[in-house]
Amino acid sequence: MTEAGRHHLVDAPLVSPAPKAGLIDVFRRRYLLRMLVQREISARYQGSFLGLLWSYINPLSQLFIYWFVMGKIMNRGTENFAVHVFCGLIIVQFFVETFNAGTRSIVRNKGLVQKMAVPREMFPVASMLVSFYHMGPQLVILTVVSVLSGWTPNLEYLAGVVLAMLIIALLGTSLALMFSVANVFLRDVSSFVSILTNFVRFGVPMIYPYILVDARFGWFAQFYLLNPIADAVLLMQQAFWVGTTEHPELTHATHIPGNLWAFSFLALGVSALMLLLGQFIFKRFENRIPERL
Repeated sequence: MTEAGRHHLVDAPLVSPAPKAGLIDVFRRRYLLRMLVQREISARYQGSFLGLLWSYINPLSQLFIYWFVMGKIMNRGTENFAVHVFCGLIIVQFFVETFNAGTRSIVRNKGLVQKMAVPREMFPVASMLVSFYHMGPQLVILTVVSVLSGWTPNLEYLAGVVLAMLIIALLGTSLALMFSVANVFLRDVSSFVSILTNFVRFGVPMIYPYILVDARFGWFAQFYLLNPIADAVLLMQQAFWVGTTEHPELTHATHIPGNLWAFSFLALGVSALMLLLGQFIFKRFENRIPERL
């Protein structure tokens, strides 16, 4: 047999060794996902004396600032204003951290991306789970402060907290998928996202009550509720802040829109569609990620 006869030519395209099942494969590899989340959390508190306690100290300091500066000095006129703001702050920080960290996740983990055959969607998803983990201490603080403020819990409204978390988790992950790929090709994207998230705090009823939006814009306030993050904030305020006021029924009637549930489920559907879009865009450019890193 000739030398040429011992070789076989295969006419097939070069493919990435990374799995192709996308987000589905991420949760099939839960062990790797858990290890990545634990690595991110450990790295954040590495060399810290207080460690995880900073997850409580930081939100407590923010709560105190809003209570003292805006509630006592500026006297905004909103009952239990610190609780009102903190409900929004929890949602906003969950979204902002997921979006910002998720955008940087591929570039920040380029060593693992280039060496390991793992679904690359795992890195933005891990960023979302790390943000969700740090949401835990904030919820504990909010619950304690609400109880001390005379909170009257409502099981229906507490179900809205789960809905709010789902909305933000889906929306934040979808945007992280899209922008993490864009950040690989143009590193300015992460800086743009940091600036973009600065506007989130003013696009939700956090430092101002929704009743002001309704009074100022009337029927057009319906368009304000097309913002999924605003819906999530209102769901949190409905679950916690409303129950701390002197007249919860009156507060709910005046400060919470009557069609909040309808808009919230619409926001959940839109966020789910955004996640599918994010997965599609991520897959379109995934094979070009290693060469650009």
